[in-house]
This record gives sequence, structure tokens and C-alpha cells, in this order.
Amino acid sequence: MVKSYLRYEEAATFGLVVSPESNVEFDSSGKLLIAGALEQLARMPTSTSLVAAGYADGNIRIWDIIKGTCETTLVGHKGATTALRYNKSGSLLASGSKDTDIIVWDVVGEAGLFSLRGHRDQVTDVVFLTKGKRLISSSKDTFVRVWDLDTQSCIQTVVGHRGEIWSIDVNVAESYFVTGSADPEIHLYRIDNEAEEESIPQDEDKEKDSNLGTTKGKWQVLKNIGNIRRGNNERVATIRFDASGTLIGSQVAGKVLEVYSVADYADATRRMKRRIKRKKEKAAKASDRSGNSEGKSQEEVTSEKDEIISSDVLHLLQTIRMKHKIRSFCFSPSQAKKGMIGAIAMALHNNALEVYELQESTASRLHSVEFAGHRSDVRVARLSQDSTLLMTASHNAVKIWNPQTSACLRTVETGYGLSGLFAPGNRHAIVGTKAGTLEIVDIGAAERCKVVEAHLGAVWSISPFTDGSGFVSGSADHDVKFWEYEVVQATKQLSIRNTRTLRMAEDVLAVCLSADAKYLAVSLLDSTIKIFFVDTLKFFLSLYGHKLPALGMDISSDGALLVTGSADKNIKIWGMDFGDCHKSLFAHADSVMAVQFVPNTHYVFSVGKDRGVKYWDADTFELLLTLEAHHAEVWCLAVSSHGDFIVTGSHDRSIRRWDRTSEPFFLEEEREKRLETMFDAGLDDGGHIPKEDIPEEGAAGVAGRKTQDTISAVDSIIEALEMAESETERLVAHKKEKKSDTKGAQFKPNVLLLGMAPDAFVLKAVSSVRPSDLEQALLMLPFMDALKLMGYLKGWISEGTQVELVCRVAVLLLQIHHQQLASTVAARPTLTSLHSALKEGVQLLKDTIGFNIAAMGHLQDAAVKVLEIRKKLAKRKGAPEPAPKVRGRKKKKQSKAVEA
Repeated sequence: MVKSYLRYEEAATFGLVVSPESNVEFDSSGKLLIAGALEQLARMPTSTSLVAAGYADGNIRIWDIIKGTCETTLVGHKGATTALRYNKSGSLLASGSKDTDIIVWDVVGEAGLFSLRGHRDQVTDVVFLTKGKRLISSSKDTFVRVWDLDTQSCIQTVVGHRGEIWSIDVNVAESYFVTGSADPEIHLYRIDNEAEEESIPQDEDKEKDSNLGTTKGKWQVLKNIGNIRRGNNERVATIRFDASGTLIGSQVAGKVLEVYSVADYADATRRMKRRIKRKKEKAAKASDRSGNSEGKSQEEVTSEKDEIISSDVLHLLQTIRMKHKIRSFCFSPSQAKKGMIGAIAMALHNNALEVYELQESTASRLHSVEFAGHRSDVRVARLSQDSTLLMTASHNAVKIWNPQTSACLRTVETGYGLSGLFAPGNRHAIVGTKAGTLEIVDIGAAERCKVVEAHLGAVWSISPFTDGSGFVSGSADHDVKFWEYEVVQATKQLSIRNTRTLRMAEDVLAVCLSADAKYLAVSLLDSTIKIFFVDTLKFFLSLYGHKLPALGMDISSDGALLVTGSADKNIKIWGMDFGDCHKSLFAHADSVMAVQFVPNTHYVFSVGKDRGVKYWDADTFELLLTLEAHHAEVWCLAVSSHGDFIVTGSHDRSIRRWDRTSEPFFLEEEREKRLETMFDAGLDDGGHIPKEDIPEEGAAGVAGRKTQDTISAVDSIIEALEMAESETERLVAHKKEKKSDTKGAQFKPNVLLLGMAPDAFVLKAVSSVRPSDLEQALLMLPFMDALKLMGYLKGWISEGTQVELVCRVAVLLLQIHHQQLASTVAARPTLTSLHSALKEGVQLLKDTIGFNIAAMGHLQDAAVKVLEIRKKLAKRKGAPEPAPKVRGRKKKKQSKAVEA
């Protein structure tokens, strides 16, 4: 009989306010602040609740933040999504990725329109120009590219940046464009929305204009008007205009945020005139002194063009310095209060959010969200004996959680915690710190009640006795110490007392006691594991095999097995009787940080720096599950007393709970899933042209990529076509038989068609394909099957069902197989009939939509007229407004006044 196991799935994520890699955005009203939890976010500029989030696997999900549901998933990028931006109407979404591609998505149709290729490195930011239907993108390759969305081509490449470009933005009027890079300056450009094709000779197309810093071409959309020297030399991480376009925020990859004021056209013109006037005066003075032999003459200064430059537009308003590094910021779109020029929200590196009010010269903190999680890595995770409490520790605090509700119960300031446990009764917790102390925390009072100078080095590990009498600590000072609990009679507080000390030759990295308190396992820095008898501290076994030190280990509940996880990426399973190595498993792609048995079983969980959590069977030495959710190194692991859930803590500051479900799984199924994942990762580039064949000015490609879902969609369409064809042949044969024999047997339809007609069954298979995967699915459809599919399009259009889907399928098939269709004589009747049918079907749908829009407009006009009539009637009657309700004598006086 095949053995089955119960699956573990992620149940909760807590302790995270904002992830270091994500950005923050206000909603359109300015009342909600959206923070990314380990993902990128893009705010929709309209008054809607939809938010786009980009993930590390390249997928983009559209979320409804009010319902809390995922509306759609867009699959196209092969690398992590690094940039997202909506256009003003919210109908288009542009995304950039580490795979150097830019994809423009149709949000309404939930499909990719096209991809733009030309950048040679990661795309860092994108922004739409609504007036000219253009898109501007920046990359780490130091180039800014302007794309025409109609022709899907690059029309301008902006050069001149000496370092990587990290952020770009456009003001609301689309008159100015600004870039933030590794350069010590902010580059400011004027946007020419009226740029048209110029008659430039062919040999001058690629000449560089040193004054503009751009490449001459047929269009000049961006024109450089100068650079502004920043007050900080670190690279710019984010640069943004506010909603009104009067402020610019420049945030560096550090603790500084610079706020610049943007002058309007009138102020910029006045500054320009004053600047030119001062130049003329200086030139006149210089010519008088030198007799026109040195410096510019007044005629040369007068002949200069009166153009606005960057110093006329931008002016440094103030510099905000934070205590912690700033990861991202955003301006509030709501109107500023009196005495304020705006509000700004910042996501900090220490897992906190802060909102500041901006005045002319100062900034004051308005709100702060910092209570939920740790300010740095979660290095310790430990459950109480009954698994009702969870203790986590970081560099400066210990937090007590309810693991079921994810609520933070207590926060206590401590030293840098590296290990810990709960004392019996769950009223106190012991924390081993980096400084070598053991700190006793009173959970009820939420305070550190005692600090014991226990070791001279970091306390890397603590292991409790099963009877609750004490614990063992291992430290970098080569000591393993045994401690007993005691209560101080004077203060009635818990204390600890050192009873025995075991001196080792190397640093102690981990200690572990067996369940029967018979054996003590000690992991040393020399990559060996030594086992001692607890009662006599006599040496029992020495385990050799790891190439690097074992960072975590655990003994099974029955005392039969010892599992160790090492920095050499391996897990070894040892027998406790003779110290023989049962199996060595290559477990993780990086160091194994912690391993732990599920109580009363031989199942093992392991975590590592490769961000993975793995589930093993120590009897069969099989990998059961791989749980992937963390975005950084996983430092710690805790398994509940019944094995019904586990808790992991990570460098990404998140704490995740994984629950055991009632869903069984089999090893063969999991192996097949892992193979499918590997196959999915190794698929081709989804129709993209090779990077070495990309022209200098950029090119367009197919949006989307091949995945296992698209392959499954193609298989389902082909299967539906075959079943429909065979069913149609059976129907034709039955009709012929019925003509010859009127009393023949009744036709029995195929059960697999679910009671539908053949064409309806094919339409169901096509409509079940995800819109973002439809193009890739049709690309993989063979030509003969494409011809069969086109034969059904006319019937679907005439029925008026799913006209938009049918038109999209027809257009895609014509684009993909244009040459073969043009040279195939048998396809001409289908194309001819399809042309007229598509035109009639689209026109009918257009008329219906127009009629509905006109009816809605008529209703709106009627409602406005009714309101106007009511207002006029109210004015003619002269009815007074109802008096407010007032109690007592005031009410009588007011009523008499109203009567008078």
C-alpha cells in the first residue's frame, strides 16, 4: 500500500508592517496608505479600489483592497517585477522586470498587448505620457527610452547619465520630466508633446547633441534643460512629483529625503529674466574692466536664447533626515491643510511606516505605524510547551505572540537575542543574547526582571529539560552550562542557578537534550558533534561527516535518531545507539539554519538560507514537501507539541505559520509537481526575439510567456476540437442512416460533451483559457487545428455569444498564421465569410453599447432636470428651512420667532 502524508500549507503571516523591497502608495482619496508586504505595488490613479502588485516570480496580480480578493493574474515576465505604473484612465498598466522587458497590459481585457524590448539591464521605472500615447522607461543600463504605443517602437533614447537610473516621474501637467540616478545631480527635462517628424538627413540621425544630452532622431520628446546638484552623494532610490506638481521628493538610498519646490511658468519666467539680467550686468562690468578683451561681450549675452533652465524651475525647500534608512515614500493626493504644503508617507528599513506634515521649512511627524513587528531579523522562534504562546526575538526586543490569532501580546526590550525558551508555567521566558547574558523576562509584567552574566561569548543555543527543572546553554566561550530554576524568597521572582559546566575545545554552536534526559548532543565549530551522558558528563560518541559546522540539530522523541543541519547545505540522520550515519541528504541550496523533529514521529522540518522550508521523512529519507513563501533567509523554526502547525522566522522580518491540513498527498504526485515546476522554468522565451538580435532603438515582442498553464490550455483546445469533430461526423452519419431507415435507433450524444453541441463545447474550451494566456496558447496551436478553430468563428459571431472573445481569437490567428493562410487556397472561403460576419457582429455589439450609453445619458439628464424643477418650486413657495430642534425655553422662543 502506498503511504500518504498530510499536507502543510501557509496559514498566516504576521509581524510585518512593510517589507524593505516594496513601495508605499496612498489611495486616490488619500485616506488609505497601501504598504507592500514583500511585493511591489502600483496605485490606480482613479477612484477605484483596484491595486496592482508585482511579485518576485514575474506575475502581476490585481487586488480589490476593499473585498480583499485577487481579481486577476497577469503572467508574462520571466524575472521579478520591478516597476509598475497605470495610465491616468486606469485602462493600461505598464510593468518592468529584471528580464529587461516592458509589458503593456490591457487591464479591462486582462491580457497583455505587447512587450517592448531594448534595455540591456533591469527596468527600474516606467511612466505614461497620456497626451502623446507614449511610455517612458528607465533602466540600470543608464538609458531612458521613449516608446510610441501606437507604433510599438522606441522613438528616443536619452543618454547623458553616468550612473544607473533608479526612478523617473512626470508632473500632472506632463510638462516636466525628472530622473533620479546614481549621479550627484537631478536631471530635469522639458516634455515636447507637439514633437513631430523632422526632415533630418539620414547621416545626422545618430549624432549626439551635447547640449541636450539626447540622441537626435525623428522625434525629440524630452529636451534636457539642465541638472540640479543634490545635497547628498548617495544614489537616488525614488523621485516623485506630488499630485499638484508643485513639489518633488528625492529619496536617496539612505536616511535623507530632499524636498524641492517646482515653480510655475510665470515664476520660472521671472527667474529666467532676472538670471539673464544679472548675466548682462556681469558681462558689461567685465567688458569695462578688460576693455572687451576677456569674457563674453554684451552682444553675445544678448544673443543667448531666453530659455528656462533647471535652476529657474527647481529650488531646494528642505531636507528631512530620519533615524533609519528610508526605503520608499509617496506624497498624499489629498489637499493640504492651512499652514501645510503637503503630507508625505515613508516606509523605513526597520519595518515601520511614518507620515509627516510638510511646512515651508520643517516637517513634523503626524502618524506612525511601528507596533506590529520586529525592527530587524527574527532570529529566535520558540513555542511554549502547550503551544499557546510564541516567543520571537530580534536585535533589541522580545515579542510574545498568540500563534493562532497572530496577535502581539507583549513587547519587552532586551539584548540581541540568539536563543530562548519558555520557563514552566509560561509566566517567564529565558533569552540568550549575543553579549553572553541570560535575560529573564516576566511575560505578565512585560519587563526584563533579571540579567545573568552567564557566558563570555554569544549564547547560541538553549535546550530545556523535559521535566522542567532547568535547561542547558551553549556558548561561543567553549562552555556548556547546566542551569536550574529557583525562586528568590525575598522578591518571589524566578531566578536561575548554574549547577555544572562542561568545558569544550571549540565554540559551541548548538546543544540538544534527549527526551529522557540521558544524552546531551553538542555541535562544535570544528564540524563535529559530540554526545555525552547527562548524569556523569562522560563522553559517549563523536560524529564526523559534516564539512562545515552543524548550525542546528534535534533528537527524536523516542531517542533513536539525531538529525543535524549544517552550513555545508546537508542534513545528516544519525543513529543514537552506535553513532552511525543513516543517510546524508543534500537539503538546501545554502546553509541549513535549523532542523526539528515533529514530536512522536520521525518527520523532520528544516529551514535554510535559500528561503525554503522543507519537510522530510527520516525513515525513508524522502523529501515530502517544499514550502516556499519567505523572501529572504529563514533563521529559525518552531514545531508545535502536536505537530499541527509550525512557525518560521526570516530575515525579511516576517513570521509565518504553516498549518497541517486534512488533505493527503503522495510522494509520486509531489515529484511530478516538482518536475513540472522545473519544466515550466526551462520553457523557451515565449516568442521573444533573441537579445543579440534587438536593434539599438528597441523592438516589440509578444506579451506573455509559456507556462504549464498555457500548455494545458492548448491541450484542452485540441482535445475539444477532436471531440467536436468526431461528434459532428457521428451526427452526419446518423442523419444519413435516418434518411434510409426512418425507424432507426435514436442518436446518443457523447457524454463527455456535457450535453452541449459540438461548437458550444469548443467555445467553452476556448473561453476557459485565462485571457492573459490566450495569445501564448494560440501561438502553440498547430496550423491545421487553427483552421478547424476558425471554422467555428462564424457560427459563434452569428449567435452573438462572446463577441469580444471571438474577435480577439480571429485577430490573433490571422496575425500568427498570416503567411500560411494567404497561401492556402482551402482557407479562402472561411476567411471571406468570416470577414463579413465579424464586421456585422461587431457593428451590432457597437450599436447595442451605443444605445445603452445613450439611454443612461438620457436618464442622467432627466434626473438633473427633476432636481432643477424641485429647486425652482421650492424657491417659488418660499418655504423656510426647518428650524433646528432646541430643548426648553429656547425652543419656545425660537418657535415664536419663526411664526413671526
